[in-house]
Amino acid sequence: MRRTTQFKSYILEEEILMMPVAHDALTARMIQQAGFKATCAAGYANSAALLGKPDVSLLTLTEMVECASRIVDAVDIPVFADGDTGYGNVTNVIRTVQLFEKAGCAGLLIEDQLQPKRCGHMSGKQVTPAREMAAKIRAALDARRDPDFVIMARTDALAVEGLEAALSRAHLYREAGADMIFVEAPESVEQMTRIAREVDAPQLANMIPGGKTPCVSARELQEMGFAAVAFPTACTYALARAVQSLLVDLWRTGTLSGLEGRMMQFEEFNRLVGLQEIRDREDRYCIEGPE
Repeated sequence: MRRTTQFKSYILEEEILMMPVAHDALTARMIQQAGFKATCAAGYANSAALLGKPDVSLLTLTEMVECASRIVDAVDIPVFADGDTGYGNVTNVIRTVQLFEKAGCAGLLIEDQLQPKRCGHMSGKQVTPAREMAAKIRAALDARRDPDFVIMARTDALAVEGLEAALSRAHLYREAGADMIFVEAPESVEQMTRIAREVDAPQLANMIPGGKTPCVSARELQEMGFAAVAFPTACTYALARAVQSLLVDLWRTGTLSGLEGRMMQFEEFNRLVGLQEIRDREDRYCIEGPE
């Protein structure tokens, strides 16, 4: 089954789809090995991993596609990608969809912020006119070759224009044909419940520790009616905390002695990255080759 078809079936299932975001291929492998059915490649984590910078529109389209492509190649599960604003008008959106689909992604989100965009939980956002965004959605749908390639419309209007405007945009984007809807950064469980109830479409929730949206469990989100939940920063924040702590102690002591329990060991890490499978394949080719 194509990964696009897999992903589309997952978002239509009764059970909510949980998607930790992978900031690189190694993290994606760990997400798959932990048992998750899908992962994401997204701007916040990519900006941190590739640039050591915040999510403020510093990465280009091609950089985002290249990052997503490496993640796709590292795993067998569907990878849902972050298309930011589509990187321009409808013409740019068409190329954005084509590149991410060519990279092997299972779907793509496009948001209605104005450039330079920023993380949805940051202040100071601005949004494009709703009809302009609806046109981008229609262009994205026409650009895809695989009808199962999921196009998600994200609106950041709640923080700019209020909940009613955000709901209005969500309805408009669904009418334009978006497969999924994402109302970014609701500020209470009451708002989340209303969004899930009133927008007739599969919907995404976003869980960011310390962000504007209350962190609730996947089970609670499923009961509200959400189809999927992304965890955009969990892996990146965990990595940052663990490595920072280890480096502080390494600087203080000058030795790895006593820190072994906070790291994978040589053979364990080789298993994680699939070294034995590579060696087995090399041996098979050598055995089956000509004398």
